[in-house]
Amino acid sequence: MDFATTARLLTPRGWGLILAGVAALLTAQIMGRRDILVLAVFLLALPLLSALALRMVKPVIDVERTFNPVTVETGVPVRVTLSLRPPRPVRQSAAMREGLPLRFGESPVFRFPARSPDFDGASTYEYQLRSARRGMFVIGPVTAEFTDLFGLSRRLHTLGSTHPLVVSPAPRELPVSVLGGPRGAEGSVFSPRRGSPSEDDVSTREYRAGDPMRRVHWAATARHGELMVRQEEPVTSPSATLLLDAREPGYASRFGSSAWMGPAGGNGLSTSESFEWAVTAAVSEAAYLVDHGYSLHLVDAYARPGLARSPSAPYPAQRDFSGPAGLQDLADGLAALELEPGSPDRQDDADDAARARRRARSTTPGAAPVPDPRGAFGAALLDSLAQRRRGPLLAVLGRLSPEDAARLAPAADYSTRACAVLVADRLQDAAQALAILRSGGWEAVAATPESDLAQTWAAFGSAPVMPVPATRPREDRP
Repeated sequence: MDFATTARLLTPRGWGLILAGVAALLTAQIMGRRDILVLAVFLLALPLLSALALRMVKPVIDVERTFNPVTVETGVPVRVTLSLRPPRPVRQSAAMREGLPLRFGESPVFRFPARSPDFDGASTYEYQLRSARRGMFVIGPVTAEFTDLFGLSRRLHTLGSTHPLVVSPAPRELPVSVLGGPRGAEGSVFSPRRGSPSEDDVSTREYRAGDPMRRVHWAATARHGELMVRQEEPVTSPSATLLLDAREPGYASRFGSSAWMGPAGGNGLSTSESFEWAVTAAVSEAAYLVDHGYSLHLVDAYARPGLARSPSAPYPAQRDFSGPAGLQDLADGLAALELEPGSPDRQDDADDAARARRRARSTTPGAAPVPDPRGAFGAALLDSLAQRRRGPLLAVLGRLSPEDAARLAPAADYSTRACAVLVADRLQDAAQALAILRSGGWEAVAATPESDLAQTWAAFGSAPVMPVPATRPREDRP
């Protein structure tokens, strides 16, 4: 055991006894007194034996940590309850320090055992945390500094494990009148609502052997001149698609960096101010759609599940979200979503760009370019949109190149209304991509990290209101 380690193990009282033992040892040598020599050995041995005993015995304490609420939005305080329960009574006292990320400031310190333990001997402590940034933060473990009964030595122990605190982005309130109430096929205002098993949309078909006579629709039978039966089909909720582009090149700052380097001010994610604005816009649009009865289909620029790369997603492969529970799952998944780095092989990127330019030149004027299935906004995304039933398409994008915008533009053909927000450091950086998207049928606007989200959303209000996708009649099978 070296001197530095010994210095950390002994308290000031222990070092006092060591110094007193050294003085007594020198006195015994000068005076030749045997009793003083025994006292010197005792004074020197007691702190060292206390440190050795404290080092050999590790206290066993069960640590339980709970959050209320379990997941919290940015800016909302969360109450943390820390419970320390020893399996048997502990005579030693200790100073407990909770492990917290730097962004939460100084870690709270507790004295163990508590002055008023619970009936089962547990010491319970409470404190609050608040984060202005989204993320998944590691809370814990507890660092305990134990001292012996005489207060001569100390030992640091790590107790319990860590627990993730999920801070999801808080949705902003969007103007209700922007997209308005969806309209039906005949133009009447329709308030979308989720169907239930008791809600039936009645249609008719030809009578088939085995159909019960109680299902015969006599009015339709009279009109068609043959037996017609009722065909019941449950009402389905309208569906929308949300496209969130999380590629790093589209959100990098003008200096080429996207990550926040300051650990005290950031959230530990590979992100940027423009991407934070985009995530807030995505969760706000999702909340707006869910509140208005829509089910939501979330994808990224490569047609993958939008939360596939998020460590905070409850179900990373989930694509469809509906209702308050689905919105909560989506918000939790967005909590730790990071920017996706570009291809490490710059030559491959250059080759992809060259192939895109060649396809653009080979395309006849006025025709849509043929997308590369391997790249962003490629054929995989267009096929995914084409296979879904028609519905509104909302896209939250970063800075797009003209090639990316040309590949994405045809996606407007697979939706009843296509709206895109392009987030850039400067509005003029998105001008060329906006023009390409608008020529393809998109309603596209640009925003910066300083833009007001509600006003950006209101920019779509001048266009016709969002229609409800028509439910295709289901074919009955025998």
